[in-house]
Amino acid sequence: MHQMALAMDPEVLKHYLADDPPNIVQLKIKPHFDALSDQEKLYAHHISVACYAGTRIVLRQISPESEPIYDFILALHKRFNGDWVVARTAAGISETDMSTFLAFAAQFLGNLGNYKSFGDSKFVPRTAAAALRALATAGGEETAALYERVKDGIFASASASKMHLGYPDAGHVSTYYPDSPDITEADITAVSDFLEGKKLLPENTRLRKVDGGAVFEVLIASAERAPPAEERDLGEETEWTLSEGPLGGSKVKLVYGDYAEQMGTVATEIGKAADAALNETQRAMHQAYAQHFRTGSMKACLQSQRSWIKDKGPAVECNIGFVETYRDPHGIRGEWEGFAAMVNKERTRAFGKLVAVAPDLIPMLPWDESFEKDTFLSPDFTSLEVLTFAGSGIPAGINIPNFDSIRQNLGFKNVSLGNVLSAKGPNEPLPFLKERDIDLYLRCRDPAFEVQVGLHELLGHGCGKLLQETSPGQYNFNIKNPPISPLTGEPVKTWYKPGQTWGSVFGPVAASYEECRAECVAMALSCDFGVLSIFGFGDGTPRDEGPAADILYASYLSMARAGMVAVEFWDPQSGKWGQAHMQARFSILQTFLRAGDGFCTLDYTADDLSDLTINVDKSKIMSHGRPAVEDYLRKLQVYKATADVEAGTKMYEDITAVDDWYKNKVRPAVLAKKAPRKVFVQANTVLGPDGKVELKEYEPTAEGMIKSFAEREYI
Repeated sequence: MHQMALAMDPEVLKHYLADDPPNIVQLKIKPHFDALSDQEKLYAHHISVACYAGTRIVLRQISPESEPIYDFILALHKRFNGDWVVARTAAGISETDMSTFLAFAAQFLGNLGNYKSFGDSKFVPRTAAAALRALATAGGEETAALYERVKDGIFASASASKMHLGYPDAGHVSTYYPDSPDITEADITAVSDFLEGKKLLPENTRLRKVDGGAVFEVLIASAERAPPAEERDLGEETEWTLSEGPLGGSKVKLVYGDYAEQMGTVATEIGKAADAALNETQRAMHQAYAQHFRTGSMKACLQSQRSWIKDKGPAVECNIGFVETYRDPHGIRGEWEGFAAMVNKERTRAFGKLVAVAPDLIPMLPWDESFEKDTFLSPDFTSLEVLTFAGSGIPAGINIPNFDSIRQNLGFKNVSLGNVLSAKGPNEPLPFLKERDIDLYLRCRDPAFEVQVGLHELLGHGCGKLLQETSPGQYNFNIKNPPISPLTGEPVKTWYKPGQTWGSVFGPVAASYEECRAECVAMALSCDFGVLSIFGFGDGTPRDEGPAADILYASYLSMARAGMVAVEFWDPQSGKWGQAHMQARFSILQTFLRAGDGFCTLDYTADDLSDLTINVDKSKIMSHGRPAVEDYLRKLQVYKATADVEAGTKMYEDITAVDDWYKNKVRPAVLAKKAPRKVFVQANTVLGPDGKVELKEYEPTAEGMIKSFAEREYI
């Protein structure tokens, strides 16, 4: 292979090659966008532009080479005016080399970087290096110069560890810690602990180690490089010398203006969204957003989210900023994302019914009221059709904001992304299912997944109390008569101290652990036929056969299958998981397998597991599956609620440990049949000279994907 100059086994390398062909699907939105009023379209347009203005932020958060690769792809498109046949002819390369480059480009743009958004492993083009150089040379001086910048990073890394995101001192890649190859996990922990003591939220920061650790620069995303002291979260304080601990004598310094140009554009467009807002709550939200992006103040960000929570049932829904912390190896710094979407009123009605009965469902969960919020904070729960989702990937559902101070006291919102759920590529394969299950699975997987997403987001992420010392000497539980742990039968002995959050205490394991807890809530409550009837399946009466029973079976079968294929996202070199949701699903599969009495088995006859299938006994879901899930869920909740990081982490790492059989047998069988993950071609909005906004959609092809990005580069 052309990449053999690098010290990587070809058998290993093939798992990092870009999908060919990629599974490109169109995110359809036109009917929902056309139904908006002119003002609603204008409001959506400015939010959309603000979201996409963070594209280069995402690229810089992923790898050093991602932004120049992006520039290389768009420069080629511009040079040849999007005519890739002309480009191929000018370069004198084969159709295969051209098509594999376009396949890589589409997957790159779909992930906004050269590491998979779902799995955090690097992918590389199948195109020969000589052909890529010829294409770059044919493009002229600009593309040739860009190729020189990316020629090493675009292909496989010499070190296998560099093929994965993670802590730099473990040999992995992370540009949350830029220009800091010698920064260690211990360094990051020490600085993070210090900033936690200062009550500086880290979501919009990066960390740089300077002069061998003499200085640690905390890079804060802001349009202004020197915001006024009164608009900074810590006022005049910008620099400290650590007096104790492993970094005693080192300086910690706040540096404003990270992504300054992008933050300036975002703030400007969000300001325009405020001007076009449909009500005063939205206006206040965007004004707070603008201050956050301009000054870097996370207090302003929190204020934007307080307003966002109050904006119930808007025609145009949105959220934007440094949101999810999955990709930071330390689990505290947020990746840029933003979305603008339209409400699907018909689908939303079912979610509204679920919200209404949520207080009646929570007592069905396997813990008592001591471990549950005093009052269920009824959220807004809507089904959305996505116009724009800017970031490294698009989820099927969202439960935000992630700030404990808001979630525990004010509430949250849930959204299900309908056109993401319904998007399908042609002839998507379904390996590992038994022949008897395929028809039912095809018929029920989408509605079952919608039920799963609804329960996961609303009740999974929305339930459960954190036992906290909210301020010195003040508790949100009776400290003189602490709750009794259902795991030990004794009063709880641990809780969150002032300033601590769920993420800061549980650290790198927090994201996956919480996804697992939410998935288990959904698996437990989907067994309730009253819940299934809310979504239109059955009349609430438990039955062994019928639509509701089929949906329940599809839910458990789908989760078991997801847990097995999850091993694709476990890295045998580092022995670590690269994707939070898949680690969670693997643990739930283990829970199914341990339920006993043949409830769930992995069946095969071939030594290489080439005929491996999932078997779930439909008749034992209620008797074996649900009790096993509830027992696991109880432990997840109690350890989280009581800040018992030692016991919780040990349990979770034990159940997600990948043994030799999964490593040497199951994982190769899964990799042999892995299907490309969907990448979405999204529409653009265009503001005309008459002040009206038009929608422009693109074909679900590699060329369409590239064109969609090229035509939003005006940002």
